[in-house]
Amino acid sequence: MKTDPVSTLEQEQFAQLAKFRRIATGLLLLMALVFIVARRFESAYSWLPLVRAFAEAAMVGALADWFAVTALFKHPLGLPIPHTAIIRKNKDRIGVSIANFLEHNFMTRTVISEELRDVDFTAALAAWLEAPGSSRRLARHLAGAIPALLRMIEDEDVGQFLQQRVTAALREVQFAPLLGELLGILRAGGQHQRVFDHVIDLAADALDHNRPYIRQKIHDSSPRWLPRSIDEKFFERLLEELNNILNEMREEDSEWRGRFEIATQNLIDKLKTSPEYEARLAGMVRDTLAQEEFRAYLTQLWHDIRERLTRDAGAEDSKAVIRLEQALTALARALEQDRAVSAKFNRWLRAFATETIVHRRGEIAQLVQRVIGKWDADTIARKVELHVGKDLQYIRINGTLVGGLVGLLLHLAAQALG
Repeated sequence: MKTDPVSTLEQEQFAQLAKFRRIATGLLLLMALVFIVARRFESAYSWLPLVRAFAEAAMVGALADWFAVTALFKHPLGLPIPHTAIIRKNKDRIGVSIANFLEHNFMTRTVISEELRDVDFTAALAAWLEAPGSSRRLARHLAGAIPALLRMIEDEDVGQFLQQRVTAALREVQFAPLLGELLGILRAGGQHQRVFDHVIDLAADALDHNRPYIRQKIHDSSPRWLPRSIDEKFFERLLEELNNILNEMREEDSEWRGRFEIATQNLIDKLKTSPEYEARLAGMVRDTLAQEEFRAYLTQLWHDIRERLTRDAGAEDSKAVIRLEQALTALARALEQDRAVSAKFNRWLRAFATETIVHRRGEIAQLVQRVIGKWDADTIARKVELHVGKDLQYIRINGTLVGGLVGLLLHLAAQALG
């Protein structure tokens, strides 16, 4: 069973406080014993008056400091003496003072910026991600959140909200200019020519794989009196010419390719400028979205994706976990190798942390004030005493010794003057 770290700390503090309290009280009792013995035998020994003066003053100093220290936390000897039990009586004011002190002295932009200036967040993140098992554990946690997210999205209210938002967003989209821009990007990269070549290859493969079908269609369409050999020659000549045309179309400077280039550019221009094209595309999208079959297909597709993601997230060899782990490891390497990116990331995190803390410092201070306000008088007195009580017992010890020395000096001074 794990021990509460706060309770352990308080136990250690209480043990130290009790130890030094015994030392201070023991020193007081020792001075009282020395005083009694010195007082009893001072007539027999000429030096004992000095000891008696020291012990007498030490007791006065010890008792005065005991009263002062005790009065901070409770009434000495249980007596309701005025201006005692100071911390108990001023609990709320102490909470307000601590909160204000934290807000205006610790959580300022200057202090936080100075403290975060040399913190290398990216190095710490990269080191942690590269530690054995860290990326895997984080990836497992992220993948484990997938089912909960999917359940949230499946909720009827959320689904209706998303459907309304998507529908509203699609009404604002101009599909024709968007498609025109996309085709323009593909054309600028020469991708449309690859499509042209692919279509030619598909046509050539279709001719090659359908030779028997074409031969039979030519034979069925020709007159019965025409010899089959003529059909065969016509078939071979037809396929040869078609393949020649396809080969001609493959040439980079062919007329066919030039026509396709012009047709592509004309289509892009019309998509970008023609209201008719926009109306047609928008109508097609609206009609598609309105069809029950399309909605049913999307619903089934969503259920299939959700089921696969949920099943994969819980699997021991989850692909999502593996990919997330690879991505996190790659991120760690990138942060280590690209110092420019790391520097920007650090600046962003420092600025974000600073602005967040400064913006919320009032709320943080109020939280401190509320927590202290919820404590009872005994609790706050105990917590304060546990944190500073050890040092206060030193005051009692010092008061005993200093009081004794002052008493001894005063005794010597009185003898010298007498």
